[in-house]
Amino acid sequence: MKDVFITASNIISPLGFNSEANISQIAQEKSGIILHDNISSSPCYASIIDDQLLNNAFSKIGDITAYTKLEKMMILSLQNTISKADFPISDKTALLIATTKGNIDALHTSTTHFTPERAYLPALGEKINTFFGFKNDAIIVSNACVSGILSVAVAKRLIQNDFYDNAFIVGGDIVSEFTLSGFQSFQAISEKPCKPFSKQRNGITIGEAAASVAITNQKSKKENIQVIGDGSCNDANHISGPSRDGEGLYRSVVSALKEAKITSKTIDYISAHGTATLFNDEMEAIAFNRLKLEQAPLNSLKGYYGHTLGASGLLEAIIGIHSMKNNTLYTSLGMNELGVSVPLNVIQKKKKTKINTFLKTASGFGGCNTAVLFKKINT
Repeated sequence: MKDVFITASNIISPLGFNSEANISQIAQEKSGIILHDNISSSPCYASIIDDQLLNNAFSKIGDITAYTKLEKMMILSLQNTISKADFPISDKTALLIATTKGNIDALHTSTTHFTPERAYLPALGEKINTFFGFKNDAIIVSNACVSGILSVAVAKRLIQNDFYDNAFIVGGDIVSEFTLSGFQSFQAISEKPCKPFSKQRNGITIGEAAASVAITNQKSKKENIQVIGDGSCNDANHISGPSRDGEGLYRSVVSALKEAKITSKTIDYISAHGTATLFNDEMEAIAFNRLKLEQAPLNSLKGYYGHTLGASGLLEAIIGIHSMKNNTLYTSLGMNELGVSVPLNVIQKKKKTKINTFLKTASGFGGCNTAVLFKKINT
């Protein structure tokens, strides 16, 4: 089976418009979450990209009136990644787009000049595809909150099975009235910035971001990050609640470990889903204990970005890749006192340490779970 590598990346978020700026802010424990008074009927904490900053950046490459906010975020991120990639776009290059809700704001016709048809996911794919001149139709990966990291697994398998030589992946979602009201209906929105795995946690914070990577079967001349294993499993427990014993996540990680031909003891760091809901964090803790990973350093990045839905898994994988490159474990922001029933080694202070292999996990509505393993390969 062919080896597959991630060779370039970018993040567009409230913390910055490139990966390095985001890492710098995380290293200083700075969060993009602030109190907003114009996105809900009452003030609400969220992590939102400034429209003016986004338009100023996008105006250098395109017409700001011709694209939705999400499209501008995704195109900006992908433009940066494509410019750094070791390969050009060809007929053997795939475009994967990961999103949970896409242009859902286009349905709110009183606040946008775009037609409701813009909310169709194929329309989003067509806009991004056309902007860059990809030779193949976009592949849409929309599977709740695992979409971002699942897209890495999908691209890896497409390349390993010779459908493509390489691919660009972009994931993104925005904060909209639709998504916010949906989580509010579950009483799942935290009154304060979210606190993953903390005893004081009481719900999620919503955020928006776009993230992108270049993935290929060819090593870069620089340091390489290899995707060594993946697994995905649906526990079919509930429309919104995860399996209480973490069965789906457990099986996903076991599958990834089996493909990578390593044991859980090899994992140096876990980038968890960590939404700060009572059920998600407890389920993850149980699954990691079943895997004998309770001592592995672990963080959630939701305290910096909020839950960015379809972008989250890809964004957090990029941060994990930089953790490996920098040999640095970053603080799990919002954590004070452990609030799950079993042990976890949640990172509470930035620390330098050797990181060669890390695990990224994600879980979402409908019982979906995905795990992907990454390894640092020196050229």
